[in-house]
Amino acid sequence: MKGFSFNYGVVIRKKVSILMALALLAVVLLTGCGSNSKNPSTTDAGTFKVGLEAGYAPFNWTQMDDSNGGVKIEGNPEYAGGYDVEIAKRIAEGLGKELVIVKTEWDGLLPALTSGTIDAIIAGMSPTAERAESIDFSDNYYKSDLVMVVKKGGSYEGATSIQDFNGARITAQLNTFHYTVIDQIQGVIKETAMDNFPAMRVALESGIIDGYVSERPEGVSASSANENFTFVEFSDGFVTSDEDTAIAVGLVKGSELTEKINEILAGISEEERQSIMDNAIKNQPAAQ
Repeated sequence: MKGFSFNYGVVIRKKVSILMALALLAVVLLTGCGSNSKNPSTTDAGTFKVGLEAGYAPFNWTQMDDSNGGVKIEGNPEYAGGYDVEIAKRIAEGLGKELVIVKTEWDGLLPALTSGTIDAIIAGMSPTAERAESIDFSDNYYKSDLVMVVKKGGSYEGATSIQDFNGARITAQLNTFHYTVIDQIQGVIKETAMDNFPAMRVALESGIIDGYVSERPEGVSASSANENFTFVEFSDGFVTSDEDTAIAVGLVKGSELTEKINEILAGISEEERQSIMDNAIKNQPAAQ
């Protein structure tokens, strides 16, 4: 019709603009729904994913079946057992969630937590000030003293002071405060830190080191697993803080789980905690 102009180009451009705006709005909405600064975990709402290395008996270890309360490791035919696993069970039950164990190397625990791969670290981890800069911690669920694991019958078995290890070859686990306290020993030969406790036990057995720093439960575990090992408790020991020798659950900053987990931990008496540890020491696999 004369006098009426219909511009198809304008209509198409308007449709494209509207579609682009709708797409952008959808992205914004999805991003908003998926973001939660208090709990970045991408795990299922019905599960409680716990990271641990499963190689620090009696706190945690790897076993081949579900004996003595072992829990299946995610994506792995093996199971995890130990003190940490038993504490994790009680927390998961209190939260009304299914416990999922994610076997993770020690150095990978903090990245796994902050990335949302796991919901919590329950791995014999001390709530040090340095770690507290990047993650939050629950109240303590265990506290222990430091010992030195050595060869039974060796020259260091009768030590009473850390200074008796002057000239000794000593190590500890990588990225732990155990390794830093070695500096308190005058004249010590501070060997390279090792990735895990099984590696340190092999080094001690083979004579590569004279001893390694550990916590008392692991010392008991080591001497129970290997008749050639014992551990030294000191009358003049390492200078440590309470935060160093305590153990707590690691959580993301501002986690909504912290308060509830503290309530659950408060319901576990000291007697029950010690009983759990005694059973863990008794039930640990011989090879751990």
